Amino acid sequence: MDVPDSESDALRLLADDGYVGDFSLDGESLGCPHCGRSHRPEQLVVRHTFRFEGDTDPGDEAIVLGLECPACGARGVVVSAYGLDADPQLLAVLDRLNR
Repeated sequence: MDVPDSESDALRLLADDGYVGDFSLDGESLGCPHCGRSHRPEQLVVRHTFRFEGDTDPGDEAIVLGLECPACGARGVVVSAYGLDADPQLLAVLDRLNR
């Protein structure tokens, strides 16, 4: 897979590879957009990770993940700010993902 220059490039590359739909934060779990089940982070498979640094603005730091659902095998994404603007609850969940 190519190395994207931006979040939107990463999302396009992932979508082209079948990663459609957003996994959603559901308490301490992530919900699959396809089967609707919630999964502990340790259960999900991380297939791709893209991190973007805010070269001129720390508020531009972000992470884009390509995940696979352990129940239905569907692929989807999680996008999050990183650094100061990040949602602490989402980061706590993302820290528990197996990479």
